[in-house]
Amino acid sequence: MGKGFRLPEGDAELGKAAFVQLDCHQCHRVAGVTLPEPLAPPPVEYTLGGEVRRVKSYGELVTAIIQPQHIVSPEYLAKFPEEQRKSIQSPMPPANDRMTVTQLSHVVTFLHSHYQKAPPPGMTYPYYAP
Repeated sequence: MGKGFRLPEGDAELGKAAFVQLDCHQCHRVAGVTLPEPLAPPPVEYTLGGEVRRVKSYGELVTAIIQPQHIVSPEYLAKFPEEQRKSIQSPMPPANDRMTVTQLSHVVTFLHSHYQKAPPPGMTYPYYAP
């Protein structure tokens, strides 16, 4: 349904600042980025970015921020017994009431820039010298 949807162009540095200002760093780390330490241990510390098999799309990042209940982290669900997992909600509160569209576009640009696609496992190709 999001075909053609795009936020205004963001700025990664402003996104990093908004990420900290909105206290996202209290529960999230960003691969390769130095952020302030959380004030208290989070219910689950979730690292965003880094080398992944499938890079999160722009739309997936936007959805995760504005509707965090859409997909609950498997790492968080693993803390609960199997029979309770269907009723567990994400501990992440939606930021819709405290984040501007400009901040959202900056944060998404910041996060998206820190994902790198990893090569498939076991995929090595021989080198043939000329």
